[in-house]
Amino acid sequence: MLWLGALTSSIGTWMQKVAQNWLVLSLAGTSSALYLGLDSFLGDLPILALTLIGGVVADRHDRRHLLIGSQVIQMLSAFTLAALVATGSVRIWHVLALSAVTGCAQAFGGPAYQSLLPTLVQPTHLPNAVALNSIQFNLARVLGPLVAGAALAAFGSAACFGLNGLSFLAVIAALASLTLRHVSPAHRTGMRDELRGGLLFVRRKPALLGLVALAFTTTFLGTPLLTFLPLVAERVFGGGVRTYTLLMTCAGCGAVAGAVAVAWLGRTARMGWMMLCVQIAYGLLVCLFGLSQTFWLSAGLLVLTGAAMVMTTALLLSLVQLTAPVDMRGRVVSIYMVALRGGLPLGSLAAGLVAGRWSAPTVMVTNGLLLAAVGMLFLMAGPRVRAL
Repeated sequence: MLWLGALTSSIGTWMQKVAQNWLVLSLAGTSSALYLGLDSFLGDLPILALTLIGGVVADRHDRRHLLIGSQVIQMLSAFTLAALVATGSVRIWHVLALSAVTGCAQAFGGPAYQSLLPTLVQPTHLPNAVALNSIQFNLARVLGPLVAGAALAAFGSAACFGLNGLSFLAVIAALASLTLRHVSPAHRTGMRDELRGGLLFVRRKPALLGLVALAFTTTFLGTPLLTFLPLVAERVFGGGVRTYTLLMTCAGCGAVAGAVAVAWLGRTARMGWMMLCVQIAYGLLVCLFGLSQTFWLSAGLLVLTGAAMVMTTALLLSLVQLTAPVDMRGRVVSIYMVALRGGLPLGSLAAGLVAGRWSAPTVMVTNGLLLAAVGMLFLMAGPRVRAL
């Protein structure tokens, strides 16, 4: 039930992402690179500020209730943007403000969702469950842009935002149908003490600390690839919405394939070593995409890049959840999510500033080389992560 509800909601989310990027591109004019980066930055900035608190709350309270509240706020934000576009009163600051509101809701919903998943499966099946969750998310990356392209062409961006709002009803219904009973921690202290305890626990575990560092660098250096796809479609290949949605679909197809590969592998030996090798490949593929000037070559590289990206993040999350104790899972996962999601806004903002001065392909080539170098460094000098 949760998988089907999340799939429906994720399709709506990717529809909104495609339509919102195109809306920003049309509203911002010559400053499109900066505003694309700023929109992503403001959408993910609350992850840096609030997710650690969200992890403590997820350990203390019913995670289903937190998730339902998060989904309702995101649903209302989508409907608000749809109304603004439909009435012709939308401005760029409206889009940026609603992105920030959505990010606040996700800061509390994310840790609750990720810490809820292990309660639905046995520990030996956790990597498979994480990968299956990645499959629904990335299957939506394939279907969402396709539906968004058709809706944009036929009805405009307001339809995409409205359909996204409706999609949240599916995951709310799925969460309401679950009968899991929340078990509070045996020993509860103040929120500040529990937050400090989670930070100290990760700090004292070199393997977890390494995984958190890898999560940050993976998104900080890898995210601009997707952020700048509208610019690549328009300025490198001279295309429009169809070109952009096709590129997004290629990345989504690769992501689904990567998630299926992780689900098939399940819990295996040397998962840490495997994850580092995949990250190195991910960085090299991002670099090659930035160098490509041929559409079909770029499309093929996006398929491979999407697979490598999802395999890296799915393996990282599996290793974090397998290493974290049950009573601290919400806090440990929230720290991981701050690093993973925190790299998104900072990477997008930095890349937007650099691309405004040079070019988006230049940013991709540089980031890809740096990403591969980080993976190689951990592979050679990070025995704790490599041995997981």
